Amino acid sequence: MINFAVIGSNWISEKFINATLVDHHLKLQAVYSRSIEKAQDFAAKFGVSLCYNDLQQLAENTDIKAVYIATPNSLHFEQTLFMLEHGKHVICEKPLASTGKQVAQLYQAAADNNVILFEAYMTVHLPNFLQVKNNLAQLGQLRKAHISYCQYSSRYQKYLNGENPNTFNPVFSNGSIMDIGYYCVAFCISLFGKPQQIQASAILLASGVDGCGSVLLGYDGFSVTIDHSKISDSVLPSEIQGEKGSIVIKQINTCDAVTIYTPEMENLTLTQNDNSMVYEVASFANQIKQQIMDPEAVLRSRQTADVITEIRRLTGVKFPADSQ
Repeated sequence: MINFAVIGSNWISEKFINATLVDHHLKLQAVYSRSIEKAQDFAAKFGVSLCYNDLQQLAENTDIKAVYIATPNSLHFEQTLFMLEHGKHVICEKPLASTGKQVAQLYQAAADNNVILFEAYMTVHLPNFLQVKNNLAQLGQLRKAHISYCQYSSRYQKYLNGENPNTFNPVFSNGSIMDIGYYCVAFCISLFGKPQQIQASAILLASGVDGCGSVLLGYDGFSVTIDHSKISDSVLPSEIQGEKGSIVIKQINTCDAVTIYTPEMENLTLTQNDNSMVYEVASFANQIKQQIMDPEAVLRSRQTADVITEIRRLTGVKFPADSQ
């Protein structure tokens, strides 16, 4: 068992911990929150008594070998770097950092300290994503893809009410392309690699972040259109088209259903665990045991960060980290 701590006491941390209870490779030992009372309340749900509101004290606990970070995007870089430099393996929620340069620095720090850095992008570890990947060749020469993820944010009304939630605040490195859009970009890079051309447009909110946007990724003889939004909903699936057929994916982040048309229809959908984080937990634990980072995952993470940084430049979305 690998003893770990969580940094951040929210719903996604709870989901991650529940995933470790399925996988059984990681064991929760401690919880960090800026408020010790909040950390204690959260830890009590899992029968854990060790709580921190001081990252230095957590980092100095040698019994804790790994940390899971699920704090606001703008804190990912600083907290991840701090834990890596203290010899902790880190699994950090996507996006790993605010800029491509920061992501590159984090992977260098992991290598320098001989620890594992893992970006928690769950999609690529799902059985149904592998169904998409393993059946692409049946489509022949790829020509077009439409990748869509539009989901009206539960925080948008708060923004409209003038409450300035983190979700729509550039100080926290947030907005549609950094959240909803991340899944779309990472999905494309996981399957097709880094694009040769990038075009992008966005609807910017008064706060300075993008509420929604579109991206065109150009490859050799192949183009991908991405639609992402946190201020509107869509029920459209995503589709990859080739000269010999197409693959349709329901819900791009969790790949709930996969269907191929070549031209006969075949349902490729596999049963997946209800907790979609189970698979990334297993992959993280496996990399720790093998003491080596997956080079394909590192490349995907770095390229995704570079592409999103370029998309933000094209659309005028700026974060404090851009000038650091």
